[in-house]
Amino acid sequence: MGRKHTKRLTRKQLAVIDDLFDGDMDEQEVLAKHNLSWHLYRKWLGDELFTAELDIRIDSARKQSELIIARYAPIAALKLVSLTESEKPETARKACIDLITMPKAGAQEKNVYDADKETNAAKPLTPGVAGKLLAVLAEERRKDSFVEKT
Repeated sequence: MGRKHTKRLTRKQLAVIDDLFDGDMDEQEVLAKHNLSWHLYRKWLGDELFTAELDIRIDSARKQSELIIARYAPIAALKLVSLTESEKPETARKACIDLITMPKAGAQEKNVYDADKETNAAKPLTPGVAGKLLAVLAEERRKDSFVEKT
């Protein structure tokens, strides 16, 4: 019985992909390091196996980024809430706006709210935070109307 021959990426192709994702070099530098012509590289980009490996690595890098963002999202949210109490009105105002729009922006990026609206629904603001947000916004509106009158 004959052995089935499956096509695999060469060591050079894998090394090029590794260097492309290492982040220390741009595409041109990677090609130079591996003494790879643009013509051969473009041929590799037309190879289904090569592009499939690139796609896998890209998807993996995106997932890693999403995990990092998800891991630090609670810390960022707490920081934004603390900034609503800033001595600087503009900082507090921007923090309030970011807090108000945050769930909306997240839903637009991945449509996570469409999948399961009850589980992923935005949590209501506590009365204390809501009061602070409204106070900062009212102060900004008061300042804007004062500037218009003068």
